[in-house]
Amino acid sequence: MNRNIVLLKTLMLSTSSWNTYKYCNDKKVRAKVVGGFVGRLILYAMLMFYSIMQCVGYGQMGLASSIPVLCALVIAGLSFFLTFFKTNGYLFNFKEYDMLMSLPWKPSEVAACKFLYMYIKSLPWYLSVSLSMMVVYGIYTGASVAVYPVWIILSFVMPVIPMLIASFFGFLIARAGAGFRNKTIVQTVISFVFIFLIFAGRFFIENMFREDKTAEVLSSISAATDKAASVYLPARWFASSITTLSLLDMALLVVVSSALFAVVFIPVGRSYRKINSALKANAASRNYKLSGDAGRNGLKPKSLLNTIAFKEFKRMTGSPTYMTNALIGELFCVIAGIAVLFVDIDTIIRSVLQDAPVTKEMLYPAIPFIVYFFVGMVATTAFTPSLEGRNYWIVKSLPIPPRKLYQGKMLFNMYLTVPFAVFATVMISIKAGVPVLSLILSVVLILCLCAFSTCWGAVCGIKHMKLDWENEVEVIKQGTGVTLYLLPNMFVTMGLIAGVVALGTVVDYNAVTGILIAVVSVLTVVFYKRALAKT
Repeated sequence: MNRNIVLLKTLMLSTSSWNTYKYCNDKKVRAKVVGGFVGRLILYAMLMFYSIMQCVGYGQMGLASSIPVLCALVIAGLSFFLTFFKTNGYLFNFKEYDMLMSLPWKPSEVAACKFLYMYIKSLPWYLSVSLSMMVVYGIYTGASVAVYPVWIILSFVMPVIPMLIASFFGFLIARAGAGFRNKTIVQTVISFVFIFLIFAGRFFIENMFREDKTAEVLSSISAATDKAASVYLPARWFASSITTLSLLDMALLVVVSSALFAVVFIPVGRSYRKINSALKANAASRNYKLSGDAGRNGLKPKSLLNTIAFKEFKRMTGSPTYMTNALIGELFCVIAGIAVLFVDIDTIIRSVLQDAPVTKEMLYPAIPFIVYFFVGMVATTAFTPSLEGRNYWIVKSLPIPPRKLYQGKMLFNMYLTVPFAVFATVMISIKAGVPVLSLILSVVLILCLCAFSTCWGAVCGIKHMKLDWENEVEVIKQGTGVTLYLLPNMFVTMGLIAGVVALGTVVDYNAVTGILIAVVSVLTVVFYKRALAKT
């Protein structure tokens, strides 16, 4: 068997849920595997439903011929961002690095196998989009039988180029940050700047299209997607392969993807050991003094809960994956809070809601939920119990009651979310002209929402704890606890935003906010007690 296939197969088997279900006799573990599988199926079904509805809209507008381009662009965007946020955990600074590098493989081979592992793990997401769009395209265009095998085969090729681009950017960020003492923070800052530039570029391009004289042409969805395909050549090759069955474009897509795969891992392989060694190195402080006077120069006494929270803070600052996942919402809160100082809030509402008949007064009761949509979509308590991993026995051996450990983790999430959430709520409310009483109620509500997020995340994280992970990405981004926390939280929040806006038009919004404070407080207490009971 090929050497690289052996390594890839071993990586897959070591993290296979099916392998766990097949050989584990623990009913609880097997039940968790089944639950995780069902949860993923629900996610795939939701993504397929969204893709189908989008393509049905295209078909109803007579734009079915643009569905292949749309499919290529959606897969490109999805694969780029999924890969970009996972690169640091999969390609660099991963847990089994020392073991893999001691085996008789070249660094470039290890990096390539880790990339293929990441590709295979993400493939169901891309196929969910592609195959569902293929069905709708076939229905509306009456495509020939030959289109379907071509579409299916190229669906496996389409994600490769954007994944390679994202991996290369991740490689550049890792290399740039590896030389600094606070390498994790540097990498995270560079990642956030890169993300911000992407979003800013999107709005710049949209504004340019609106102001251009050819806006009438670009207002057509079909023309817009074709314009994007002219810039992103793989999308054009894919679309041409489907619509005209062009053998040249099929060959171009496959050959270019294969060539880029080989080219990208040449520089990665040369710097692979150096980057990983630098990322795993720890800097020691030279000016630290241990003194008997604990209050002046030496160790300062802290409460047990604050000590656990500080330990969680150090864990976060030691992991770019943790930081980018936990701080992205807080970053958007800061951006939103500062942006409202310079941009009229009515302009923001018109831009975001596409000129819908919604005034800022109607949004008064929804402001805390809009802010919560940023900070509440990720709760550190949903994955921090699992992050203890194989060191969990050390935690269990410490003279700390289990409930204290998780109370400390909950305290850290409150420290992380509350300042940013309150800042954004106050700034947006002041700019919107919210009355003082309503402002106070909004602040109280966002505090309750942060507490609710913390406790609900703790319930999910403790109940679905996974300690036998090989890569922290598996629990921070793909864990069952994170999924079960995110889905209901996201959809309920979106529903509440629409609901309170509608209700605020017929009922005093202070009364609406007061009722919501009471409901959220009760739910927070229930989940808090539930979390402590599960410890």
